[in-house]
Amino acid sequence: MQILYLIIFFILGLLFGSFFTVVGMRLPNHENFLNSRSYCDRCHHRLSLLDMVPILSFLLLKGRCRYCKGKIDSLSSYMEFFTGVLFALAYYVFGFSYELLIALGIVSMLSIISVSDLSYYIIPDEVLIFFAGYFLIIKTLQLGVIPALKCVLSGIILFTIMYIIMLLGNLIFKKETLGGGDIKMMFVFGIILHPLLGLIVIFIGSVLALPVSIFLLMKKHEHLVPFGPFLLIGLTFIYFTRISAPAIIEFIKLL
Repeated sequence: MQILYLIIFFILGLLFGSFFTVVGMRLPNHENFLNSRSYCDRCHHRLSLLDMVPILSFLLLKGRCRYCKGKIDSLSSYMEFFTGVLFALAYYVFGFSYELLIALGIVSMLSIISVSDLSYYIIPDEVLIFFAGYFLIIKTLQLGVIPALKCVLSGIILFTIMYIIMLLGNLIFKKETLGGGDIKMMFVFGIILHPLLGLIVIFIGSVLALPVSIFLLMKKHEHLVPFGPFLLIGLTFIYFTRISAPAIIEFIKLL
């Protein structure tokens, strides 16, 4: 039965990953992603259901549009696969629980924001507002109203810390170092994380982003690096490993 559920969650992840890619690509351009049909980015021909089977369609079409033979962006297939893997992993780690609902929300946010930030350097406010409300509802059902309000306070703390980091970065480097979306996203993180864990997420995201930043600067002279996906990878790692703030505090005391 465990294997069956893992397969089901993987398939759900593939399907949702395909949808999340569409959201991440269309929302920054203010396009309708709910009612309008999917289309080829090159020839704008409407895609049939056979053209949109996650991963399988990409492989069968050999990465080419059926109609114009233009190359299909492989980002969608990558996001479908990784979303499927993370959906299955979320079930494996948390089982059927409130934590599973939060984990699935984290993966969903990771998928959407990674696409939008990598493609347009934008983290849409609509995505942050939706997931802030989603996580707050789950926390209220799980813990009650008062503890949920404490989660909001944690979000405010992380937002403030990230804002201060931005101000210091701007002062030191004499240019904008963080986007507004990265700062606002930390408020969402605070709803599901202790502020101490939020600081660790920032550290992990920075460590992951540093080599990528150096590579892009040296090879492509690119100064802009989307920081959102790295922060979300850090969040996913911290949440899925179930590292707790008390455990971190105990570890620090041993040093």
